[in-house]
Amino acid sequence: KDIAIDLGTANTLVYVRGRGIVLREPSVVAVDVRTDEVLAVGKQAKEMLGRTPDSIVAVRPLKDGVIADFEVTAAMLKYFVRKALKSGAFSRPHIVICIPSGEVERRAVEDAARSAGSGKVDLILEPMAAALGAGIAIDKPRGSMVLDIGGGTSEMAVISYGDPVVSESVRVAGDRFDEAIAAHLKKKYG
Repeated sequence: KDIAIDLGTANTLVYVRGRGIVLREPSVVAVDVRTDEVLAVGKQAKEMLGRTPDSIVAVRPLKDGVIADFEVTAAMLKYFVRKALKSGAFSRPHIVICIPSGEVERRAVEDAARSAGSGKVDLILEPMAAALGAGIAIDKPRGSMVLDIGGGTSEMAVISYGDPVVSESVRVAGDRFDEAIAAHLKKKYG
């Protein structure tokens, strides 16, 4: 099985070749702090945010587009892959996963995908995936600028001849935009 994963700060999407997007869930995991056992992932874990006893914590394992908790991220990926493929422990899919610009994130995301049980992992920069998804002819001898605003990071790139000529990742995106808008409205309207 070939699958593609957009591992986001706010949400994770999983695409399966031939079936399209099969999973779109919050990037949230509920963990029992006494045993480190994962209790819930995705929608079920998000429903637990702010409603758990002290022994259970619901967390977002990615912070500002970066893996903040490797083990929890790997457990979340494993859950999403199994749910998307409806497979047992013996399936080792080929995973293509989006990554932000930067060497630290590249290694952490690849390791988390391998830990989740992938047979082969290919990484693609988020702006490249966005350009392909938007149908931009990235292999042409012209510069195409792409801006991908996620929940935790904004990724920019100028793409020509199938590769980024320049790319940049900033840790300001949708979540902070939402907070700034809410703060402004509170200040202005009470």
